[in-house]
Amino acid sequence: MLHVTDFKHYLYVPAPPMFKAQDAAAYKAYLETQIAQHQPVIHSVTMCPRESIYGFQGNKQSYFLKVTVTDPKFIPKVRFTIEKGMADWKGMWGARENGIMTYDNIQYVLRFMVDCHVSVLCMSWVEAPATKYKLIPEQSKQSNCQIEAEICYLDLVAHKPDGEWAKMAPLRIMSFDIECAGRKGIFPEANHDPVIQIANVVTRYGEKKPFIRNVFCLDTTSSIVATHILEFEKEEKMLKSWQEFMLSVDPDIIIGYNIANFDFPYLLDRAKHLKVNGFEYWSRIPSEPSRVRETNFSSKQIGNRDTKETNTNGRLQLDLLQLIQRDHHLRSYTLNSVCAHFLGEQKEDVHHTMITELFNGTPESRRRLALYCLKDAYLPQRLMDKLSCLENYTEMARVTGVPFNFLLSRGQQIKFISQLFRKALEQKLVIPNLKSQQSDEQYEGATVIEPTRGYYDVPIATLDFASLYPSIIQAHNLCYTTLLDKKMIEQFKLVKDEDYIVTPNGDMFVTTKQRKGLLAQILEELLTARKQAKRELAKETDPFRKAVLNGRQLALKISANSVYGLTGATTGKLPCLQIASSTTSFGRQMIEKTKEEVEKKYNIANGYSHDAQVIYGDTDSVMVKFGTKDLAEAMKLGEEAANYVSSKFVKPIKLEFEKVYFPYLLINKKRYAGLYWTKTEKYDKMDTKGIETVRRDNCLLVQTVIEKVLRMILIDRDVQGAQE
Repeated sequence: MLHVTDFKHYLYVPAPPMFKAQDAAAYKAYLETQIAQHQPVIHSVTMCPRESIYGFQGNKQSYFLKVTVTDPKFIPKVRFTIEKGMADWKGMWGARENGIMTYDNIQYVLRFMVDCHVSVLCMSWVEAPATKYKLIPEQSKQSNCQIEAEICYLDLVAHKPDGEWAKMAPLRIMSFDIECAGRKGIFPEANHDPVIQIANVVTRYGEKKPFIRNVFCLDTTSSIVATHILEFEKEEKMLKSWQEFMLSVDPDIIIGYNIANFDFPYLLDRAKHLKVNGFEYWSRIPSEPSRVRETNFSSKQIGNRDTKETNTNGRLQLDLLQLIQRDHHLRSYTLNSVCAHFLGEQKEDVHHTMITELFNGTPESRRRLALYCLKDAYLPQRLMDKLSCLENYTEMARVTGVPFNFLLSRGQQIKFISQLFRKALEQKLVIPNLKSQQSDEQYEGATVIEPTRGYYDVPIATLDFASLYPSIIQAHNLCYTTLLDKKMIEQFKLVKDEDYIVTPNGDMFVTTKQRKGLLAQILEELLTARKQAKRELAKETDPFRKAVLNGRQLALKISANSVYGLTGATTGKLPCLQIASSTTSFGRQMIEKTKEEVEKKYNIANGYSHDAQVIYGDTDSVMVKFGTKDLAEAMKLGEEAANYVSSKFVKPIKLEFEKVYFPYLLINKKRYAGLYWTKTEKYDKMDTKGIETVRRDNCLLVQTVIEKVLRMILIDRDVQGAQE
């Protein structure tokens, strides 16, 4: 454990025109009296040149006051005092209706990571140089870590996760599962139903097999091959022994399936009911007991969810249920269904109604139960390996500079906010603390070209825009820093089309001649890094390094695509509907232009065998019927059309040919099915969108019938039989 010292939290306030550098000390004293705490609150007030991120400022900086506090807990109070106009020293700010704007509202932990270029909580490596840290003596240690030291934040050396430093640490991972003896037809209750078994599987990252497999069992239990069975007469003794086992194994990561909402709370409640002394000390800080608290998680991606949180300071938690619910759309999220889907295998054949009966039976029946419990502890580890969850989330944390645990407990915005603050710091930009408002203001979304419904037994080529919204933001320099209004155009005497552009919906942004947008720079870096990761991935042979690189390229792709979302989130930290609506308006224009260009070039008049027809267009793709019945020719024309249309757009906007559907059933907007071809030899799969086979809001019978009908239409080409 490393104690990092001396880093202070701060915020910015625009300095009034009359304010001079020598006024800083007097303003600091005045601010202190307005806040009136029993201890000093303000560490310092300094004047420094900065530029607001919001709106083009003519590339000119103005003065801001950097207010630094003695303790991060005072920041909300200081911010509130300033924003409410209660610190309007000598009336210099003037009584403003909306109060005084403050800048750089960011959590202390993120502020530290941004300013120190440290990604230590983001699963990256950080170094404490030999002469710079001080080891803490055994009697003064606050944790039960083997090494505890102290270092000033200025002496930390952060390593970028490249080359040798991209390696994952040999983390110790403990996966566990509990079984309870419930009453018939009643869900187990901690004040009534005992915990009868706890299975544990402990693995080191990078090793294929667990080095510990054990089951803590109440009552005698027959032995299991390669597994340590620990038998107990009393439940209290079993629970206490399990807690001691966990502290001795000292895992870095605790995983399981539904551990957040069931196993953790149940164990703590049960131990409390049985008065098991000291059971709740699970973390690496001996003075910090683990406690459960109710939380509510809300995001556009997964909606509103009530959940429970248990602190295990110094140990990360990964609940595979929450992870899979977040990243995969499945019909059912039971461990059995999820394992069948991803691993092609199921749990041990023990129904939950049999658990109490097996427990009350013989050592042999309790062995069967222990096997069931052990498999339930091992399956989350198998799922985590199969889906590369640890690598993917580690790389997402590294790419976005966000603490690992934030990725599970927070939405999409935090990832981009962290990147924005890093880039803003480099360029001495400050970010206004805009109040989150529920706005009724809407903007028009993407274009959908009306589908020409029908069953097509000729190849339908699909042309897709590569990273459509990120490439529009880059191509047209859309950003907070480049946004203009009429007053600015007059003030800086800007010339249309040379110094600024007007977007299809009437908003104005300066061109790169005046200033390159911050968003364009972030996107450029993300997409360049992704290309590099994909190049390395193609050459890599080590499976663990491969998983890390694949996780990185995925994280970079997701990060680039989430930039647009933040600008349109009216309840977000930094909404800018001008950017969001300009992006979608360019997108609509491009879909229309693609249709126009394809149909204008590929026709009989130009010497082609058929008139091409765009039969459908969605957010970022168009479906083209070139008329030919030959699959290879349709692919050649698709490739040619993609290159031809791309040449008509501003770089880096690019249309790509990816696939042909043949045959193709177009039912309605966002509802279609077809055989998906990328090579002429054999189709890749049967692809469906918005049809009952992939929807999760209907019964299995509907899915089965529709699947059978689609197979008859698309694979057997038996349209008549399908109708019957």
